[in-house]
Amino acid sequence: MDYKKSKAQVNTVTRNIMDLCEETGNIYESVAIIAKRSNQISLEIKQDLNKKLAEFASYNDSLEEVFENREQIEISRYYEKLPKPTLLATQEFIDGNIYWRDPAKDTEENL
Repeated sequence: MDYKKSKAQVNTVTRNIMDLCEETGNIYESVAIIAKRSNQISLEIKQDLNKKLAEFASYNDSLEEVFENREQIEISRYYEKLPKPTLLATQEFIDGNIYWRDPAKDTEENL
């Protein structure tokens, strides 16, 4: 997923809680869904960053050789400028791009 193309804002935005609880009917359930998705996004971004930075890893233990790699700095800056995972997850939830279900409600409907 390309997070740079997301419509999520980089800064914190005040949201109306009633808009967040429309789909679930419960603000706590909505927040739990957003939190779980935020954790997934965070792990995905971290794995992607680690994979890109692994190319620049040096495996010698000499402390004298410390040098800056311009490409590594640019990659780090790119990930620093991305919206936070919580903001990305909240935007996905508002847009209706998150699939979620409640197993307890599913079993009640089947009875």
